[in-house]
Order: sequence, then structure tokens, then C-alpha cells
Amino acid sequence: MTALPSAAPAAPRRLSPARGQGRLAAVYLAPGMLGFLIFIVVPLVASFVISLYDWPLFGTPKFVGIENYSRLFTADRVFWTVLGNTLLFAGVYTALNLLLALGLSSWLHNVGRWGPFFRVVFFVPVVTPMVANALVWRLMLADNGVINTLLHGFGIHGPSWLSDPRLAMGSIIAMSIWQGVGYNIIVLGAALNAISPQLLEAAKIDGAGAWKRFYGVVLPMLSPALFFCTVMTVIGAFKVFTQPYLLTLGGPGDSTKTIVLHLYQNAFSFDKLGYASALAWVLFVIVMLVTALQFSQQKRLVNYDS
Repeated sequence: MTALPSAAPAAPRRLSPARGQGRLAAVYLAPGMLGFLIFIVVPLVASFVISLYDWPLFGTPKFVGIENYSRLFTADRVFWTVLGNTLLFAGVYTALNLLLALGLSSWLHNVGRWGPFFRVVFFVPVVTPMVANALVWRLMLADNGVINTLLHGFGIHGPSWLSDPRLAMGSIIAMSIWQGVGYNIIVLGAALNAISPQLLEAAKIDGAGAWKRFYGVVLPMLSPALFFCTVMTVIGAFKVFTQPYLLTLGGPGDSTKTIVLHLYQNAFSFDKLGYASALAWVLFVIVMLVTALQFSQQKRLVNYDS
């Protein structure tokens, strides 16, 4: 009797290249996605849940629904003050920061071999801890601080930079610009370096003066970088906390109190975590609306032609 030939062993299944790469990508992305889930998504959902409760630091939470939001818009007069302060800070700080960064980056672009040195000088405050910078500025702006001492040497009686409601917000804005303008200088400086010299030379041959070359060639080529700087600067401005907290503690009165400082005080000074979470969500919605408004104007204001 003739033995039947044994069946050939089945070939191992192989994953398609695309499927294998997808699994490999998932393995590499897993740690980052896990961190995003734990530290971003979970706290985000938890803060919204807490905003629906009267939630003390110690004690039993009590569900109140949208009462925190209703109180925020109808009963909390301080909220409208801090919202106005935050909008004032964001508007003035963003405008001055971008104008100064644009001017300084243009100057550094043409300053020659000293350009890298000055870029480092302007960027140092960005990487210096905000708390340290704020404490130094508080010493400088004190009634008997460095600035008033210098003014006294010229026979000028220095004002109360941090105690006068007319000057306190301006002092915070000045300190914030000094702290943050270096970042935008670096971004705009990189964009300036990417502009082809042939474009400027062609405009010069066509008879365009310095201002026309800047307005007609340089500014359109800088618009993507300017848009990026504007979006990031506005978002950072709405989150301002350290400067008013350390320089004025929101005073005098509530003249320099911002939304984030008001949120912090409600959470950790007044023991109102639910109300503070509602403030955080209102701030989140405001920032999202402002950012969406900026992106809605992107096609009209930003030139992406190389």
C-alpha cells in the first residue's frame, strides 16, 4: 500500500508592510498618547465635572448643575472686571510685543556680525524662570527701588509703579514684554533669513524704496510667521498669572487681577474648586473663540506663496 504524501507545512502568515508599519507606529505613539490621556484628557473631563459641583478642598461635594456658570455671569461683578483686565492686557501686550519683535528682528537682520550676540541677549529672559524675573522687577519697581532711585538722582520724584492703579497694569505689561519678546524675535528672524535676497533686489531694481520693499515684499513673506506669533502670543496673554500674582497680587484693588489669578484665588484661597473650574472652562471657551476668529482670517491675511 502506497503512503500518501504528507501535506506541505502552511507558510507563515505575513503582515502587509502597511499593517506592520501601522502596528510599529502604534507602539511608538503609545507612551505619548498615554501621557496625553492621563495628563490632558482626564483632567479636562474632570474639571468640567467639578464645575457642576460645589466642591470644597476638604468636605463633601454637592451637585449644583450650572449654578456656578449662572453665578459667574450674573452675580460675580469681579468677573467682569478681571475679564476686562485680561482683554486689556492681551490686546496691548500682543500689539506691543509683535511691533517690537518685528522692529528688533529687522534691525538684527541687518546689524552684521553682532546679530547672534544680540539675539542671545534678547532671548535670555525667555529661558529665565518667570518667578525670578518677576521678583527682580518687583525690586526695581518698588517705591524705593532701582528705577525711582535713578529718577531721584535726576531730581525726579518717582511714582508708585505698582501701587498706582493708572500705572500698575502698564508695569506688568512692560515686564511681560521684556520677558517674552525674545521668542518672537527668534521666530521672525528665522523667517527674515528665509526671504530670498533676489526678491528684494528685483524690487529695488524696479524702483521700490525701503518702505515699499518692506511693505510689499518683506511683510507678505513674513505673514505666516507673524500669524504664528500672533496666535501663540494671544493664547499666552490670556493665561497671564505669574506677573500680576508676584508684582501686585491683583491690586491695587482689582485693577490688575486677571482671569487666571481670579481662578487661583477662588480655588485655593476661597476653597471653591467648582467655581474655579467653571472659570477655567469659560476661559477655555474665550481662548478657543479668539483663536477660531484668528484662523477664520488666515486666508485673507496670510500669504503662503514662496
